[in-house]
Amino acid sequence: EVRLTFNSEYEPFFRPPGWIVGPIWAVLYTMLAFSIYYTIMNRDKLEKYNSIVFLFLIQLILNVLWPSVFNSAEYLISLVMLILIIAFSLLYANLTFKPLPTASKLVWPYIAWVTFAALINTAYFLEFR
Repeated sequence: EVRLTFNSEYEPFFRPPGWIVGPIWAVLYTMLAFSIYYTIMNRDKLEKYNSIVFLFLIQLILNVLWPSVFNSAEYLISLVMLILIIAFSLLYANLTFKPLPTASKLVWPYIAWVTFAALINTAYFLEFR
């Protein structure tokens, strides 16, 4: 069963209020869009262009799939997904840093936010395991 909304009596004390999450994601997705656009427009400066775009797309696909897994209370699977998102995003940021520091730096806030999401996810996992 795929659930698009989240409903739980339990909330970690550090979970941000729901009204702020949407605007934060809007800003982060905009920054991701600028990063990949900048990367694509400067592909001639990248030795591993195909790998870099692949890493970006894999983390993005996982990100799009993550909410339905989390909202279905599959906390271990959703935590593994977040760890993979962080890993692929870190690799993307690392591979773009020297040739395209702007593309790299644009994903840093996203990596921080997804890491924070992983902490929240971990709290749910520990509460409901």
